[in-house]
Parts: sequence; structure tokens; C-alpha cells
Amino acid sequence: MGLIAGGLAPVARGATPPNAGALSAESAILVDAYTGEVLFEKNADARRPVASTQKLITALLAVESGRLFSEVGVEQVDANAEPTRVGIKAGERYVLEGLVRALLVKSGNDLARCIGRNLSGSEEAFAQLMTLRARHLGMNDSLFKTASGLPMTGQHSTARDMAKAARAAYALAEVREMITTRQFKFEFNDGRTRNLYNTNKLLGRLPGCDGMKTGYTRRAGRCLVASANRGARAVISVCLKSTPERVWGDSRQLLEYGLAIPPYLGY
Repeated sequence: MGLIAGGLAPVARGATPPNAGALSAESAILVDAYTGEVLFEKNADARRPVASTQKLITALLAVESGRLFSEVGVEQVDANAEPTRVGIKAGERYVLEGLVRALLVKSGNDLARCIGRNLSGSEEAFAQLMTLRARHLGMNDSLFKTASGLPMTGQHSTARDMAKAARAAYALAEVREMITTRQFKFEFNDGRTRNLYNTNKLLGRLPGCDGMKTGYTRRAGRCLVASANRGARAVISVCLKSTPERVWGDSRQLLEYGLAIPPYLGY
């Protein structure tokens, strides 16, 4: 098993790989969720912003903190986060697990800032922790400066690195359960509720898709980390700097290709 010369397609195993040139995504990778084996790649080591897909690392650290069911407080700096917000307000208190679930479903930047600040004292300190955790995962081409993925000079990752982050998150049962959530009723401190709908359009539309995370900024383009499983095969795709119209098709092609490869049962 492995890549053929050129690094753009794996050795054939009964499925036809996507045409790298036909993908809208400027960087992409497909990996086995269990082993990390690379099944397909395109410009996977190009450094670029990855937008809100880096919230997977925020969620990973929140679960690993052991504080998932503790209460955390909201400060004004959290509530001020732009542009995508769920609407938490200074002085409110929430169970961390609810904020993480809402973060993965709706991608609120106010939630990301609140989570990071509560876990590390400030968003800046949390971003340093994100980068350190990334290094431990072998993500040597990543530097994070925000918990949310909002643009910041020097912040970057790669498709290959984000696949490593996604595998680590996917390995946690808590994260896997959250990323499959298609609709979530978020309850505010004052009793108000807001229905949050998952931004991942492949959920419920692609058989076997079990979630992960979307992202968008002007510089990053449309980004999507997606996962799918079928029987003994589970795969994760990363598409970076695609377009609104084609990011779903890019990801679908990769996931369907991965699911069509017979699993190696000697794991």
C-alpha cells in the first residue's frame, strides 16, 4: 500500500481516484481515519489559512481538559467576537460541554473565544496551547493564533496537518457524537432558546457521512473537514480553499472514493 510516483493518487485497490485537477479545492487530502494512511492528496503541504476548521482543535483540547461538564463564565471580550455569533452575553454561565457542542454545530466565534479563555486564561494563551498540541500530533506546519480561526497574520496550517488534527478529534467518542449533531437547541441563561443547525451539508445527504467541520474566510476560501464510515472503513477528507458551489462535491468525491476502497483488516 502507498502512493504512486507523483504523490497524487494511491495504488489502485478497486476504486478510481478523483482527478486532482478537477477538484476545486487548492489543497486536499484523504486519509484512513484509523491508521492515517494517505489515500489521496493534492498540494497537501501548502501552508494556508484553514478558517473555522481549526475549531476541531479547540474542541479536542476542551474534551482533553477533563472539564467538559464544569461551568464556565462569559466575559465581554467573548461576546464581542465577530462575525458569526451564537449570542452569549457577559456574566452568563454555561456548562462547557454545551458550548463545545454548539461550537461544532454552528461555529460561533463567541463560543470559541469563551472556551479558549476559560481553559487557558486568554485566547492568546489558548492559541499557544493549540500550536503545542499540534506539534504533539506531528503537525509541524501549523501555527495558531485564535481559538476560532478568525484571520490573524501568520496563522496557518496545511491539509495534511488538519487531517492529523481531525484524526485525533475523531478518536474521541465525545467529539464523534457532537459532530453528528444535525440540530441542537441551545438554551441561554435567561431561558431563551435558539435552534442551531449544522453547517455541514453532507450530513444526512451523503450515506455514511458522520460529520466534522466547515470553515470560511475570504482568504481561506471554503474549507471542509469531513468524515464518513462504512463497515470497517472510516475515512477523513480535508478540502481547503474551495468554492461555495464545489466544496461539497469535492469532499463527496474524496469520501466516496475512500469508502469504496476495501478496508485493510490487518490493522
